[in-house]
Amino acid sequence: MIWKLARGLAICTLLVSGCSSLGVTPWERDILSREDMLMDSDALDLAFDEHIYFSKEASSGGQGFAGGGCGCN
Repeated sequence: MIWKLARGLAICTLLVSGCSSLGVTPWERDILSREDMLMDSDALDLAFDEHIYFSKEASSGGQGFAGGGCGCN
């Protein structure tokens, strides 16, 4: 009985401590704001992606929205 209680307490402690670190601390923001950490840091890759999107959808702009010009979401 005591082992079940101890095991349950240990599991609850691990679950609660898993949420103790939420967000980015101020001293980590400089690492995440580097240019090579951007999603579109490479201009050539960004140009290729935009060309492919334009060629497939026959439109320009709107890369951030879901769905397509063909009517299939």
